[in-house]
Amino acid sequence: MTNVYSFDGILVFGLLFICTCAYLKKVPRLNSWLLSEKRGLWGVFYKAAVIGTRLHIAVAVSCMSMAFYLVFLK
Repeated sequence: MTNVYSFDGILVFGLLFICTCAYLKKVPRLNSWLLSEKRGLWGVFYKAAVIGTRLHIAVAVSCMSMAFYLVFLK
């Protein structure tokens, strides 16, 4: 179990946030509701979804390496 206040927890939270926003971008009703704003506080969701879709290979490799680290090394 990772702690949110540790560096590992922040990385896991960021990766999960990016992956979740990229997934929600594929759902039409949630895309129009959650990811329609490009600026402000709601713009964070949009920017995370863009990062997740454009850099999907790098995000996937990061998720796999973080999972390996948490399961086997920590």
